[in-house]
Amino acid sequence: MKVAEDQVVEDDATFQDDESFFQDIDLLQKHGINMADIKKLKSVGICTVKGIQMTTRKALCNIKGLSEAKVEKIKEAAGKMLNVGFQTAFEYSAKRKQVFHITTGSQEFDKLLGGGIESMAITEAFGEFRTGKTQLSHTLCVTAQLPGEDGYSGGKIIFIDTENTFRPDRLKDIADRFNVDHDAVLDNVLYARAYTSEHQMELLDFVAAKFHEEGGVFKLLIIDSIMALFRVDFSGRGELAERQQKLAQMLSRLQKISEEYNVAVFVTNQMTADPGAGMTFQADPKKPIGGHILAHASTTRLSLRKGRGEMRIAKIFDSPDMPENEATFAITAGGVADAKE
Repeated sequence: MKVAEDQVVEDDATFQDDESFFQDIDLLQKHGINMADIKKLKSVGICTVKGIQMTTRKALCNIKGLSEAKVEKIKEAAGKMLNVGFQTAFEYSAKRKQVFHITTGSQEFDKLLGGGIESMAITEAFGEFRTGKTQLSHTLCVTAQLPGEDGYSGGKIIFIDTENTFRPDRLKDIADRFNVDHDAVLDNVLYARAYTSEHQMELLDFVAAKFHEEGGVFKLLIIDSIMALFRVDFSGRGELAERQQKLAQMLSRLQKISEEYNVAVFVTNQMTADPGAGMTFQADPKKPIGGHILAHASTTRLSLRKGRGEMRIAKIFDSPDMPENEATFAITAGGVADAKE
């Protein structure tokens, strides 16, 4: 009986934790912030108290109708509601228990990632064309909806498509493999096509609003591919600095969204030929685009390459807690699956 009681207490604790995980910005009214100002914050996609903590004073001052004095007041109110100081590693590890993993559809691949695509983090997969990036994105659209290990309940997905490669019919094939209803699967995926890098950035405001509106319902945000539009909108060395700044803002926004709402972010990325690599004895003269900014922003980076036939090889390129290993998976009619030896 003791165990059951403990269980109840634990559940209660997580419930309270859930509430503090995500404090609605409307709570600021208790601290003397009027509704009109809260609406202004919501209009730019700041919907939680943590969102205020994640936004600089300068950025808040740029919101139409917010003076410096108001911004100070808002920041002060948010500071009262949040623990802004330090916490012990033990306390933080308890918070990390809320992190969930979404299966990729292949056990080998999941093992490589330590359970699957992690929430509160950005996972980036890069590779040449036909290495399985979009197939992995499509498979995740279905697997994220299925209840999984460690009490993962499944949830909805937002898919931002920049290359026009999203195919709902593909999801139906994958749904067949997992024996789930086609219409239900398609209903749980919100799709947006981004046409410019600015549009891609604006969509993130909508994403934040949606995550806030349906708290805890969305589990995964996919951007296939993150760099394609930046590659088009900014050309040549002259615009490189501006491109990287805009990219950095976007990635910082993604990281904040993933932490603020406890969702997994999965992005795919393209490769470029490195013309300088011919001089050195590098085995692989291709590298992912986006430079250091993207390299530092992604929590886990995966490099995908083609194997024999339907085989693909995933390698951990960079991760804070996973060793550099490789895993082989196959691309089947039902999406990403284990490779048959």
